[in-house]
Amino acid sequence: MFDVLTIAALADELASRLVGGRIQRILQIDDATIGLEVYAEHQRSILVASADSRNPRLYLSTQRLSADPDRVTPLLLLLRKYARGGRVAAVQQPPLERIMRLSIAKPFYPDNRRKRDDAPTEDDETPSELVYTHLIVELMGRRSNIILTDDEGRILDAIKRVTPDMSRVRPILPGRPYVPPPPREDVVDPRHLTAGALHDLLRPAPPDEELAPLLVRHLAGFSPQMAREAVHRATGEADAPVRAVASRDGAAALAEAIKSVLAPLETGDWTPSVYLNEGRAVAFAAIPLDHLADAEVERFPTMSPAIERWLTLAGAPQPVAQAQRRDKLVAQIRSARERTAARLRSLEEERARGEEGERWRTMGELIYAYLASIEPGQTELQVDGLTIPLDPALSPSENAQAYFERYRKARSATENLPELIEATRTELAYLEQLETLAGFAEGMDQVEQVRQEWESYRDQRPDAPPGKRRRQSEPKRPKPLRTARGDLIYIGHNGRQNDLVTFDIASPDDTWLHARGLPGAHVIVRWSGPEDEEVLLQAAALAAYFSAGRNATSVEVDATARRYVRKIKGAGPGMVTYRNERTLNVRPTSPEDLGLA
Repeated sequence: MFDVLTIAALADELASRLVGGRIQRILQIDDATIGLEVYAEHQRSILVASADSRNPRLYLSTQRLSADPDRVTPLLLLLRKYARGGRVAAVQQPPLERIMRLSIAKPFYPDNRRKRDDAPTEDDETPSELVYTHLIVELMGRRSNIILTDDEGRILDAIKRVTPDMSRVRPILPGRPYVPPPPREDVVDPRHLTAGALHDLLRPAPPDEELAPLLVRHLAGFSPQMAREAVHRATGEADAPVRAVASRDGAAALAEAIKSVLAPLETGDWTPSVYLNEGRAVAFAAIPLDHLADAEVERFPTMSPAIERWLTLAGAPQPVAQAQRRDKLVAQIRSARERTAARLRSLEEERARGEEGERWRTMGELIYAYLASIEPGQTELQVDGLTIPLDPALSPSENAQAYFERYRKARSATENLPELIEATRTELAYLEQLETLAGFAEGMDQVEQVRQEWESYRDQRPDAPPGKRRRQSEPKRPKPLRTARGDLIYIGHNGRQNDLVTFDIASPDDTWLHARGLPGAHVIVRWSGPEDEEVLLQAAALAAYFSAGRNATSVEVDATARRYVRKIKGAGPGMVTYRNERTLNVRPTSPEDLGLA
């Protein structure tokens, strides 16, 4: 888990491997991920940095970088200008922050005599200026970012620009000064925490409250994994309640455990490890995790290979293959969605033209009403401010019949339009859902699940080529998120999984949530007791996060009992109607930021 200990271990590794090395290549692998190829000590190192909201990551990869040459962004161009050909001058982690700062020094030569790729050689003359820039990687859940600043702290660009409308507290835009994430005011520095101060901190807490989440809330830089480890070292149980350390001796034991967890920050004595349960990765860490003593453990010499091993075992996003496969799938779905939207516009225009038929019927009726007043050869009839064109070659009665014939043709042509329009709207909504969830797919397994759903949709299209239909595997049951009091939250990551969580996993009295008016995931809460407002708001924040409103500051989310949710007959997977809803306004929040990952 990318907590402050993991990042500190990475900082030590990167400092030993990269400082003094020359940056030879810079690639943007996907919208949130960049790669730097650094040559140092006769060795090539590949640094991957990703600000993916669901899986931010930073590590040295064993995979050689490749990317779409057409993917060029302002940040990439600035990195090539200021970093390619430069040298890594320093690697730093601000204390107790999930932030890594790479300082880069690059020479610029007088008289605009820039060497090839701005890379100096041993024989180069002294440059007129050594320009420093800083690449700041913030690994903070949905607020993760990669920011390039100059040496005065002015932002040159970021992989995710944040406007004042998106965040009044911390806009991130070119030209603005870089401001670190604001510190929490309700936390204490665990490095200097005494047993007495810890005892006072815990005293107001209910004795039955779980201790680890309390530490996460009150100790700066403490992740859920670090907190569970400290509690286990102090009490022998990772999920021990507050009462287990309520005494002064208990508080002293916990204070010592907290210091032992943080000790490698001073000693640099790291133990990078991946923990497995029956071959499935359950955690990675920079320190030994005693609370996972029953799990299999794999040790590594440095942090990066442990992270890469974890990503492989967990099916998490890989720097090249998964991103490119997902992007290709999203592009295919987007193309189908755009074609369907164009077809809907055409049908609606046809319906608007068909509504003109009523005017032709009215004109025919008016001609019959005024037959006696129409002269032979007359070219128009003025009635009640309406001008009715007449064909002088036809009799008045024949003109009326001509209008009636146009009316009958228009009515016949538009007779089935309402049903066609409604079906096309439903199809468009389904493709919007599929495109949104495909963009959120994490790991090859989720990408494959969405791909199968996409192929099933294509096979069922009327214009699909004849042939054998591809078989789909059963949708995988999503792993639930567990709240502090034991409620289970299920999230659908594709249309078929939406159906699964809503109609197979959920009971009629469970709570169903979905972003209002936006494509996205179905979220189900299986209550362990009476409904809880705090848990409901957490589930709503997850529904907003796994919707097209992920990057908004506020999203409306509807919640209702599952019994009031119905599938739309004939529509694609995950398409439903619902009633008796309650609407909540929430900020989209990832499971990690809610402490539910």
